[in-house]
Amino acid sequence: MSVYLKQIATGLMAASVLAMASFAQAAAPLSVPGATTINTEEAKKLWESGATFIDSRKKEDWADGHIPKAIHLDRGDRKVYTRENVSTMFQKDAPLVTYCYGEICTRSSQMAADLVSLGYTNVYFYREGFPGWSFAGYPIESK
Repeated sequence: MSVYLKQIATGLMAASVLAMASFAQAAAPLSVPGATTINTEEAKKLWESGATFIDSRKKEDWADGHIPKAIHLDRGDRKVYTRENVSTMFQKDAPLVTYCYGEICTRSSQMAADLVSLGYTNVYFYREGFPGWSFAGYPIESK
């Protein structure tokens, strides 16, 4: 399958998930205190500049497709996602971009709030998340 067709398929899959999940989940907040909310264009610029992207989705979602070079940190994994672990994972002033399944997913907003509470000072909340990235036709990886 060509890269282009794979991106289209991933985008359609993300749209289906969004449609189904929108009935079951609360919407992500518009902003997170202490973090900067960014759109897809701003996310792409940060990605190009080397910012660390953190995918807060479940392992299966990550495997289906994610932003290249992103770090997978499942916010629901209580063995790995602890204050002690997260507080030492990154430099406190490094640009960190959290994302999940867009406006229907609250994991990335919660993770952004967690990072701010741990003293990280350069936190970005990418509210449009993986669906926004995929729909824009930006590169994706899958495992």
